[in-house]
Amino acid sequence: MSGCCPNLRCVPNNHLLIIRKTKPMMHHDKASPKRPTAPVSVITTCYGRNTHLYNLLAALANSSTPPAEVIIVNDDADPKRLNEYALNIVQIPTTKDGNDKQARFDIGHNRNIGATHASFDALIFLDVDCLVAADSIAGLYSKLTAHPNALLMGQPKYLTRPLSAAESAALSAGMLNNAALDALSVYNPYRPNFAPTDSLAPAAMTQTEDFGAFWSLCFAITRQQFDALGGFDTAYVGYGAEDTDFAFRARACGMPFYLTAEIVYHQQHSVCRPPLNHLDSIVINANRFYDQWQHWAMAGWLGEFAELGLIEWQAAQTAPITLLRAPTEKELEASHCPDAPFV
Repeated sequence: MSGCCPNLRCVPNNHLLIIRKTKPMMHHDKASPKRPTAPVSVITTCYGRNTHLYNLLAALANSSTPPAEVIIVNDDADPKRLNEYALNIVQIPTTKDGNDKQARFDIGHNRNIGATHASFDALIFLDVDCLVAADSIAGLYSKLTAHPNALLMGQPKYLTRPLSAAESAALSAGMLNNAALDALSVYNPYRPNFAPTDSLAPAAMTQTEDFGAFWSLCFAITRQQFDALGGFDTAYVGYGAEDTDFAFRARACGMPFYLTAEIVYHQQHSVCRPPLNHLDSIVINANRFYDQWQHWAMAGWLGEFAELGLIEWQAAQTAPITLLRAPTEKELEASHCPDAPFV
């Protein structure tokens, strides 16, 4: 692919940035035309999670400096509801021609679609279950402008319960501030985190060589660098490892990777520990990742699956993982954690 670094094995174009001919639906900012915005395209995607989506849009609309564009790769959000937000929203269908009966939800595929429609060179990708802190869009844009060749990831914090209807209404009204969200949230101990005092410093960021610390729920990159990496590899299906592959390709290109202190709150929803509900895609993606990088991504989960007798796998093996059986209903029920803040 043109623009890729010479040592990078790029996936062919027809697997990656797929331009859709379907006309986007535009939802225009109802705020004052003089309202300052950051010249950035925020990209998110979802299907069947519109409560999370509307909370995300409310947080973006009430940012100190909202993004100039929000691209939603989505088939089922209510256009009338989208018009309620003081944002320039572009809604892109996930289906090939807008007429498919079955919507496709594949997060890497959908992010690539979003990137092709972005109007700005600065791109911020957010999972739909995120809420940005008031200054996070401005902060990420400022740091990306200062480090245009870098990959930047914000600081996630995890809400310990879903927002109530009253809290969502307060968020929409700009009355649910960072302090209230901080009181409801925790850090994930399985990743590097900024101390709370550091996160208050606008310049807080640190470069790291640990590209495995890249999680794609909140990151910023320029269009040029995203295209140079070829976007997300759509050979990864469903859940797992597509973001680690993206980060490893950034490392192979010599792209600097920074963790930044811009806070993004993750909205709580039930999970499975381990994620037995994603067993099939995790096995497929782990095998692909090993084939690409000779390294086992998601090794912790693979070890748990092996202990349950679901797969044949050892950390030292070089052969593909063998799927032995599907989890039982009892095992799925035991893994379900309705109140967990993260997997």
